[in-house]
Amino acid sequence: MEEQSYRHRAIIRASIIGILANVFLAVFKAIVGLTSNSIAIVMDAVNNLSDAASSVITIVGAKLAVREPDKKHPFGYGRIEYLSAMVISLLVLYAGITAFVESVKKIIHPDVPDYSAAALVIVAVAVAVKIVLGRYVKRVGERVNSDSLINSGEDATLDAVISAATLAAAAVYLLFHISLEAWLGAVIAAVIVKSGFGMLGETLSKILGERADAQLAREIKQTITAYPEISGAYDLVLHNYGPGSYNGSVHIEVPDTLHADELDKLIRTVTVDVFQKHDVILTAIGVYSINTRDAEAAEAREKVRSIVKANPFVLQMHGFYLDKAEKTIRFDLVISFDAPDRRQVYREICEKVHEAYPDYTLQVAMDTDFSEGNAE
Repeated sequence: MEEQSYRHRAIIRASIIGILANVFLAVFKAIVGLTSNSIAIVMDAVNNLSDAASSVITIVGAKLAVREPDKKHPFGYGRIEYLSAMVISLLVLYAGITAFVESVKKIIHPDVPDYSAAALVIVAVAVAVKIVLGRYVKRVGERVNSDSLINSGEDATLDAVISAATLAAAAVYLLFHISLEAWLGAVIAAVIVKSGFGMLGETLSKILGERADAQLAREIKQTITAYPEISGAYDLVLHNYGPGSYNGSVHIEVPDTLHADELDKLIRTVTVDVFQKHDVILTAIGVYSINTRDAEAAEAREKVRSIVKANPFVLQMHGFYLDKAEKTIRFDLVISFDAPDRRQVYREICEKVHEAYPDYTLQVAMDTDFSEGNAE
């Protein structure tokens, strides 16, 4: 809770600094652009206003995201931060498209710019301010895992490049009396649009649901398998409900000699341990039992494993159990998405295992790799 409070304060503080800096720059750039008849500087001022609006949206998103879970949204409101990042991306896109339209108009009907020393000094100051602001906001965003701040920081850095290009265009005009204003405005707009599409793509990817971070998945599995009773952790699924907010489930392999009370105690202990170490809530832990009282079953496990692993598209086999009384063999397969036809791979392996054990009924599940693609 204390960590979340610090994160919230850091996002608000960085956003307020961004608002103040961008409003200050927008006012001065607008005055300079209008008095010097510079479309590039005016468009730069508009971009600063959109940046200020982005910071406002970041603050609103951060405020809403920390609301406590309720009956309607039992997993909390953390995903609002992704929505706020998406709105910021759309604002950047809108600013870029608007700037491009205005620049094209100026290309068709050009105006002669009138640069003053004061105007150029202000733009130069804007470059320095945006470089410092961009680095600060992005660094805070990376530290507290805020996509909205990271997007704002990247946009601010882009603004610094844009302002520097405006200075270069001014220098060309003063030295050679060649006006590149409108063309520069079009290039600036194209860069803004490209940046907006990139931000939007990243945000939509997170809203759709991405594979869990491989490092986090490995660390969680290491924590689980540190218990001597657990020989493997599989099928880890992590659902993201906002930056740093995960609920998940996992299967564990344990000996078939464990009693229900021992298993219950083990599962509860693992759940608490994973939450304390990784801040991940395991809402369910499934169980695979391992044959420990039958040497023939252990031998069958290794034989089936050799059949399965002969296929290059199989990443993992787990949950193997041979039941002599019921004449069944059960296990799970993780088949790579690189396979031309995953179901065909599944069928081929089932046929080969059945040929090796014709008297047994197979119960084989085709699993999906939700966390990391490492083979067993």
